[in-house]
Amino acid sequence: MKTITSILILGLFTISCAAPKQSNQHIDELNQLRAELASLKKMKSESDLTGQIATFLTFQKEDAEEAMNFYMSLFDNSKIVDLKRWGEGAPGKAGTIMHATFTLNGKLFMCSDSPPIHAWDFSPAVSNYVQCADEHELEKLFAALSVDGQVMMPVNNYGFSQKFGWVQDKFGVSWQLNLE
Repeated sequence: MKTITSILILGLFTISCAAPKQSNQHIDELNQLRAELASLKKMKSESDLTGQIATFLTFQKEDAEEAMNFYMSLFDNSKIVDLKRWGEGAPGKAGTIMHATFTLNGKLFMCSDSPPIHAWDFSPAVSNYVQCADEHELEKLFAALSVDGQVMMPVNNYGFSQKFGWVQDKFGVSWQLNLE
């Protein structure tokens, strides 16, 4: 009887110890599935542009891809969301960007290589405003964006913030860089 009782107690102990492990395994599996579902929802929401406002850059020198890649190299948390190219026999040069959607530091942008050459181009009156985290970031962005571009306002303290600089990059896109 003592042996049977010992076996039963040992069995109950084993079952009670195994149950939390199995329960923890199920919890881990559920958490993993939840993370995958959240990732899929995020991917869907990134491709669904309904109701969003995005900056759209129209390039007229077949340099949309070069500009997009340049900008993505400057800002963290940047990626191509969608990319469509002009094909053979299309209005645009084959291989150039018909339409691209990308993010710069999480903010949505779009661009294209426009087949018709318009009488207008980019204007400094509409620019991308970047609130920089620190002086190093402002200086780094200003230096990179001003290469082969035009300095509109050199980095300085103009009285409304610690430092501010305004530059038009080599693609003609205007950037205001600010440090509070």
